[in-house]
Amino acid sequence: MTRVKLCGLKRLCDIDWANEFRPDYVGFVFAGKKRRVTDEQAAALRSHLLSDIPAVGVFVDEPQEHILRLLEAGTIQVVQLHGSEDEAYIKALRQQTKAPLIKAFSLESEADAKAANASSVTYVLVDHGSGGSGQAFDWDLLRFLERPYFLAGGLSPENIKQALAYRPFAVDVSSGIETNGYKDYDKIKRFMACLRGAMVEEEQR
Repeated sequence: MTRVKLCGLKRLCDIDWANEFRPDYVGFVFAGKKRRVTDEQAAALRSHLLSDIPAVGVFVDEPQEHILRLLEAGTIQVVQLHGSEDEAYIKALRQQTKAPLIKAFSLESEADAKAANASSVTYVLVDHGSGGSGQAFDWDLLRFLERPYFLAGGLSPENIKQALAYRPFAVDVSSGIETNGYKDYDKIKRFMACLRGAMVEEEQR
């Protein structure tokens, strides 16, 4: 079964909706401006989130001490690296935590897929550009991936069935469940319904 991550949650109502629809992961963004949360905001959101839903911290070239503090505090349970973090950075982080690590890759060519295949992280996430654009990339490039991956970029209720045909480990949605930059209950409901409906269809084949 493909898993789902609702990313960029920043309000208590977002958490209420996640608790209702029960994704496999939620994402707290500690970078950028549009969806960024502070440590204090993330801790408050985590305290309202169901305990069995892991929170993923999304970081861009972040000092490892900050990531480790958030892990130790229980604010996040999974780390997503969305910057230029290299293998030395990943190795150093792995030596300090057993938390799953996700590394984002912009998938624009077969060479990008090979780089993703070679990464030592737990999972890779493939996206359009630097992520957060709400745009999809050429999904035909997914055939070059040889490992479990999170599929992100431009996902919506309209294309989720097509996305599942590529058998990602997980799908990661943010812009596709927003209206005017904020999470939208009706869009989350529709996305989750389309996702789960498509998964049931796949199982019945």
